[in-house]
Amino acid sequence: MNELDLNNVNCNERGNTVALLSIVLPAYNEEKMIAKAAQVLTELMVQEGINAELIFINDGSKDQTWREIEKASTLYQNVNGICFSRNFGKEAAILAGLEHAKGDCCIVMDCDLQHPPETIIEMYTLWQKGFEIVEGVKVSRGKESKVHGLFSKSFYKLINKATGFDMSKSSDFKLLDRKVIEAYLRLPERKLFFRALSFWLGFKSIEVEFEVQDRTEGETKWSFVSLIKYAVNNITSFSTAPMQIITVIGFFFLIFAIVLGIQSVINYISGESLEGFTTVILLLLGIGSLLMISMGIIGFYISKIYEEVKRRPRYIVSITTNKDE
Repeated sequence: MNELDLNNVNCNERGNTVALLSIVLPAYNEEKMIAKAAQVLTELMVQEGINAELIFINDGSKDQTWREIEKASTLYQNVNGICFSRNFGKEAAILAGLEHAKGDCCIVMDCDLQHPPETIIEMYTLWQKGFEIVEGVKVSRGKESKVHGLFSKSFYKLINKATGFDMSKSSDFKLLDRKVIEAYLRLPERKLFFRALSFWLGFKSIEVEFEVQDRTEGETKWSFVSLIKYAVNNITSFSTAPMQIITVIGFFFLIFAIVLGIQSVINYISGESLEGFTTVILLLLGIGSLLMISMGIIGFYISKIYEEVKRRPRYIVSITTNKDE
């Protein structure tokens, strides 16, 4: 297969217009998976008679990812690539893909194919039936470490309570109608949390279950430190729960201080006042620690405000393979 002209495929329709499906694939150091992802997805789209474009976003990779994207673009007519000037993160890569997508609907998925390509057909069929968001929901998390699993559960418990949405099994693997894409792109904030905002946007949605597939090439790019950073950034970008937690803790400290103060006065009057400064020192250390943590959380939110008011672009494109330009 040297070149595929998907314009000659019998296209599916939604209403009276020919539908184009865009598939957005963020990539960071995925040189071993680009060619395989392009081949598997292109052949699947041809087999199912779906008119589709593939958009690979090179998020500042340090390997030969961009070179592989360029090769895939020359081999397959439906493949386009976007190369960032540096690493801006997965959220920025998803945003760039959605902004460059021309489809009537768009699927976001990982290019390592851990999101099963066959599920795309089910998502697309549900979109044809009128659903505007099709959420990919994990039946299992595949092979991951116990530490990673525990961290993920803790993160989702916190974000679920903070947002009111159940995202415990959610992923970035989802289909969005053009109407939803336009609404998402109109959001003004610099720091976006794609996984949660698709819930927040509303629209007519449905869930599709899938099992996370094992990697055939390469290794995961998520380290424990990067997961911590990802969690903190997304929680603070989407929720004020950490600041509210400070208020609750402060309230309990106030009650504790009142009770301890009353006890101290009673002991003083009865002549049984506490000896030494152990209690005072422990209280000072506890309150001081709480104040420092509180100031740190508030400072983190202020830094978020600072980043927002600067209004810098969320990503910079250095080069593309867009055949229409």
